[in-house]
Amino acid sequence: MYYVYILASRRHGTLYIGVTNSLAKRMEQHRNGEGSSFVKTYGVYRLVYVEAFERPDEAIAREKQLKRWKRDWKIELIERENLEWRDLSDLIV
Repeated sequence: MYYVYILASRRHGTLYIGVTNSLAKRMEQHRNGEGSSFVKTYGVYRLVYVEAFERPDEAIAREKQLKRWKRDWKIELIERENLEWRDLSDLIV
């Protein structure tokens, strides 16, 4: 599986959109300050949204699409699934 995910610094805070084939490993990298200087600089560690795809090209296309979206659209997307902006990291298997 391939995942498009959104991290947030806090509710309505700084957002980061990424793609990976191992969400657990990628979250560990982010929390250890590896992989993205943006995440490290802005403290964007809360996993607030995830979409799963079977093919990498689908995930990459969705990531690019979301990155082009207006901020308000991204917030609306997050809040449709995660109104409280809970950290979803504990749901990763």
